[in-house]
Amino acid sequence: MDPILTLIGALMLVISIMLSPLSSRLGMPVLLIFLIVGMMMGEDGPGGLLFDDFELAFLIANLALGVILLDGGMRTRAETFRVGLRPALMLASLGVFLTAAGAGLVAWWVFDLHWLTALLIGAIISSTDAAAVFSLLQGRGLHLNERVSATLEIESGSNDPMAIFLTLMLVTMIEAGGASEGWIALVMLVKQFGIGGAIGVIGGFIVVEMANRIRLTPSLYPLLVVAAGIMVFSGTNALGGSGFLAIYLTGVVIGNRPVRMMPMILQVHDGLAWLAQLCLFLMLGLLVTPSELLPLAGGGLILAFALIFLIRPLTVMATLWPFGFNRRELGFISWVGLRGAVPIVLALFPIIADIPQAQLIFHVAFFIVLVSLVVQGTTMAPLARKLRLEVPAGEGPYRRLPLDVPAAGDHELMLFPLKGDVWETPKPLGQLRLPDNTAIAGVFRQRVCHQPSPDMEVSAGDVLAMFATPAALPELGKALSGRHAPRYLAERAFFGDFVLNGDALLGDVEQVYGIEFDELPPELSLAECFAKRTKGHPVIGDKVKLGPVTLVARATEADRVVKVGLKMDNQ
Repeated sequence: MDPILTLIGALMLVISIMLSPLSSRLGMPVLLIFLIVGMMMGEDGPGGLLFDDFELAFLIANLALGVILLDGGMRTRAETFRVGLRPALMLASLGVFLTAAGAGLVAWWVFDLHWLTALLIGAIISSTDAAAVFSLLQGRGLHLNERVSATLEIESGSNDPMAIFLTLMLVTMIEAGGASEGWIALVMLVKQFGIGGAIGVIGGFIVVEMANRIRLTPSLYPLLVVAAGIMVFSGTNALGGSGFLAIYLTGVVIGNRPVRMMPMILQVHDGLAWLAQLCLFLMLGLLVTPSELLPLAGGGLILAFALIFLIRPLTVMATLWPFGFNRRELGFISWVGLRGAVPIVLALFPIIADIPQAQLIFHVAFFIVLVSLVVQGTTMAPLARKLRLEVPAGEGPYRRLPLDVPAAGDHELMLFPLKGDVWETPKPLGQLRLPDNTAIAGVFRQRVCHQPSPDMEVSAGDVLAMFATPAALPELGKALSGRHAPRYLAERAFFGDFVLNGDALLGDVEQVYGIEFDELPPELSLAECFAKRTKGHPVIGDKVKLGPVTLVARATEADRVVKVGLKMDNQ
């Protein structure tokens, strides 16, 4: 192996990592930085490195996407499926088809292509990208309401089978001169979804059993999970199913079952996912020749803007209107139709198949991704805040350490650094409102561990060591959080001064607070008000306006609001 090549590869990784803090300062997606570094090191940039091995790139890209989807799946909570599964599947199936058709029509008009080639471009750029969505949602400190975040995460993790099916079908039709039998295409679609879904779920349960039954050195558990995930991915592809869907579902099953050393697995996989994204976008940047993008810039911009401002919004409106989304939620989901690595990887299919105008297809897909990351990626966080789609959330622990002792159950040792304005004033430990089934193990201050007592005061700079279960994390994070949130996300400003039970009746609320709700019967409960307005799937942050007050969903269990905040109009 040429040491110069390994030196260049390591140098690209170091440069990308060193430049990553620019992402938050400039408001651009970190993936865009990786892509630009790859382009700068390519044949048209100062690096001058020629890389045109498309088959090797295809292999590396598929493995990297597999690792990214596995990590994203493990961080997707199963309870989010109750609100996000049906709308996400509509976007991942019918939505992808409509997007491909609309984009194909624009590509046919702009680039004057054969209709099959134009539809192929539409299919390649039809799916939102899991790597981009997971990176931006999880890396920008956004805590969106569950209906929006669940829909976006599940859609991006499950829409690849339809895009792959359309791409392979159109490549086959172009190679056959336009002829294709419908039943063959239908079988391909069923295999992509059916085999991918079945093997993904079964594989996830097998991985869970392996991790829980076999005693290993702690550091080997993350490697077992990633190796088993790649086995599921590769085996599904070999059987003609969607490996992307399979490994995502495997991750979902693993992340929602009790698994030994799970915090360590997630911590290691976070690093593996970042490494995969780095390698993927650097390599894709190397593949492209920037000088070949300039001649198609005009048509590419028309197609990209049509996709962003017309095709995606119309598709979202057409598929999500039955599911109770409000206008702000629909607007944000329409905007987060991020294109990332998947369209570029799908654009390698025509090159490997050596079909006519394959290079043009590849460069158009790359240009669309570039515009999407610049336009949508840089504006996603500000738009979410402008549309008020965030909900109050606490900070997670700095470190989570599994106890791995049967008597401890699923308790973990969690370290919470106390920081922010809230902790500038010392507070006694006895006054902290901590969740049930948690305990303070110790307080670290200036490299010394102190035994906790109710009278001991803690302040900014201290680190609390807590015994707690993963279920208590959201409430614990809020109790120990000191971050300075925007005023509208402060607890009282967001939920109001009064907390009511979801079972409380409107009539009782009228009597206690002297309010009249003329438009609704008094025997209706507050929870039923939310169920009516949200079509049965309320989430934290949902609001119901009733006369002079606003009801805000404060806590939910399954599909029922159990705690309600009451805000007066003058708040």
